[in-house]
Amino acid sequence: MKLVVVITGASGVELGKKFVDYLPSNIEVHVVVSENAFTVESFENKKVTLHTSNNIAASISSGSFRVDATAIIPCSMNTLAKVACGISDNLATRVAAVAIKEQKKLLLAPRELPFSAIALENMQKLATLGVIIAPPVVGYYSEHSNLEEMEKFIIGKWYDVLGIPNTLYARWK
Repeated sequence: MKLVVVITGASGVELGKKFVDYLPSNIEVHVVVSENAFTVESFENKKVTLHTSNNIAASISSGSFRVDATAIIPCSMNTLAKVACGISDNLATRVAAVAIKEQKKLLLAPRELPFSAIALENMQKLATLGVIIAPPVVGYYSEHSNLEEMEKFIIGKWYDVLGIPNTLYARWK
């Protein structure tokens, strides 16, 4: 599986980094980091191809590269709005546009709370196109006792919708 992970915004970047850290080693990972999120310095024990957001000519910007899925974690409201309006002025928004046009899985994890009516309208527009809108929402039924377990639950749910096998959280029995 080829997976693109885009990390945008300035807050929530650790969740995007952990999403990459927990990935199975058999997944080819390409990471795009926005200028505001470039506080992510390394990825533990992961072999990733790191792309800067201004490299619009990167391999992953073409549908012929054949990416299986793209996840934008966290997804800033600016990135969400650009994707909803078809603006692909950087690598982050370009790979989202490619995922939509190629009808590949695209997961957006909007990170702002509360959502404005404009953001909700953008999310609804993208959801009608098949984009997976999955904010980092805690499932209290999973009975986690600390922040790490909550994060693993959220990341595990994201993996589930992208078809990535995982055992990051306890399943409902």
